[in-house]
Amino acid sequence: MRRIYLQSRYALRVVRTKREIAMKPFGNVAVAEAFEAYPSGMRRKLLALRKLIFETAVSTEGVGELEETLKWGEPAYLTSQTKSGSTVRIGWKKSNPSQYAMYFHCQTNLVETFRTLFPNKFKFEGNRAIVFNESDVVPTDSLAFCITAALSYHRRRTRARSRQFDGVALVSLCKP
Repeated sequence: MRRIYLQSRYALRVVRTKREIAMKPFGNVAVAEAFEAYPSGMRRKLLALRKLIFETAVSTEGVGELEETLKWGEPAYLTSQTKSGSTVRIGWKKSNPSQYAMYFHCQTNLVETFRTLFPNKFKFEGNRAIVFNESDVVPTDSLAFCITAALSYHRRRTRARSRQFDGVALVSLCKP
């Protein structure tokens, strides 16, 4: 298996090839069982979202290894190692059998931001989800952007706060 090595300013890291990510085994039996319980058509759609989440995490600096677990009985992806982002969850509901969704923490401004950036590309559910119909062609580039924003949410907020703090400190030091 061919691996790609990237040199960042922090360290040399191995980036997995897409084939390795596609074959990523389930590390959590409960998550594997949750996927197995989905209808086969939806399972394929949700597995494609899972693959995109892992591919995006690998290509996003500072995210680190994702933890795959269940939250509310649905597959969830956490940045437990680095704490860089917000949880991303995927799921399907029996009440809407032709729809599946990617969920984001409802107390963030993530979905509001996605709605502003991609008003015609996605269907949104409140401030917590991007919803897809079974027949939709998922715009993976736009969705990867959304996943990156979620998985790096805390890093961006911390950087913004520190810049703001530095600015306030500079202003207060410069006053006569």
